[in-house]
Amino acid sequence: MASLARVVSRGSTAGRARAFASAAELKKTLVHAEHVADGGKMVDFAGYSMPVQYTKAGAPHTLSIIESTKWTRENASLFDVSHMCSIRWTGKDAFDFVERVTTADVKGLDAMRGTLSVIPNEKGGIIDDTMVTKCVSKEHGEHVYQVVNAGCADKDLKHFEEQLGKFGGDVKMEVCWDNRGLYAIQGPKAVDVVQRLAKQDLSKVAFGESLFLTIEGAECLVSRCGYTGEDGFEIFVPEDAAVKVWNALKSENEVRLAALGARDALRLEAGLCLYGHDIDEDTTPIEAGLTWVVGKSRRDISAKNPFIGAEHILAQITDKTLVKKMRAGLMATSGPPAREGAEIQTPEGESVGIVTSGTMSPILRKNIAIGYINKPYNKRDTNLQVVVRKKSFPATVVRMPFVPTQYYKP
Repeated sequence: MASLARVVSRGSTAGRARAFASAAELKKTLVHAEHVADGGKMVDFAGYSMPVQYTKAGAPHTLSIIESTKWTRENASLFDVSHMCSIRWTGKDAFDFVERVTTADVKGLDAMRGTLSVIPNEKGGIIDDTMVTKCVSKEHGEHVYQVVNAGCADKDLKHFEEQLGKFGGDVKMEVCWDNRGLYAIQGPKAVDVVQRLAKQDLSKVAFGESLFLTIEGAECLVSRCGYTGEDGFEIFVPEDAAVKVWNALKSENEVRLAALGARDALRLEAGLCLYGHDIDEDTTPIEAGLTWVVGKSRRDISAKNPFIGAEHILAQITDKTLVKKMRAGLMATSGPPAREGAEIQTPEGESVGIVTSGTMSPILRKNIAIGYINKPYNKRDTNLQVVVRKKSFPATVVRMPFVPTQYYKP
């Protein structure tokens, strides 16, 4: 029978109140004190007190967002992403359940292999994007380990509870959230740091693969993945070792602390989606250019266990005329950066889209943006314009990522 092992329960009313919460009311990760000691400028992010930048005068971790972005691309940066929510799915029907509520081909994954997926709604929109990994451990055997966004976790968990009630199989959901650390070390030198601390050769571990490593005496689940376009690792750390492992990673010569400001610039340069901006419940994965997250074995509409919203999503895969807009990259040749909400027009002034994310790329030193553009104006090299502060500036549709990704393959 489907069951919940432990659910962190926070209702929607509390979620809305976070916008007005004082610093004392915000949740804190296990290394919050370390952020403050290192000069972290703390802000409310998804109900957590999180650093947006480090500003302690004269400290090695005090970098501008531009400097931090460049450091990540050339060295290794350490991010605290413990605010994100983890879920462990166990039971003989766990794979079937996760395949019901995501588009992932869980059964087709190799052991200790993960993939990006989405949690679709009945209309094919995206409730959240998520990482899904098929894990094997001594304690839990073969199971699924999933990570969802902090800002979506409350609605995700509610959705899973509702679906568990309908599913009725042998599935157990264990929520692992504030009782573990989750750290992302990103950049070309991240592998050197993790190999040194874990005392293990990682040259045969590909991007997307996971393994258990002992770091500072603690067994950690380590996944070679990230949200920057660089090689790197996400490290899940037991609660009692969270501070010790953080400080060990931070102390390595190649490493500088990085925060929300640099993380957003890095993911945008890599052409990656930010939930609530570039994807949402009214956007399908096909429109978002994420057709690849729908496993090929999941594309049979007559399948015994179709994912929620399959009818709408698979129809768009089969009949591209059903897709009227597409996520695309834009590069402006002049003017200020086009931010979220900026209108995209043809050179003649016809409205054909809207910007969902935009910034000045620290690496390219050019204005870049992601937006949804009506077909056929989404085609590469199409000349358009963006409207910023009531003025129009020329922009061209370009291929993403803006900065080449460096995902590791042996």
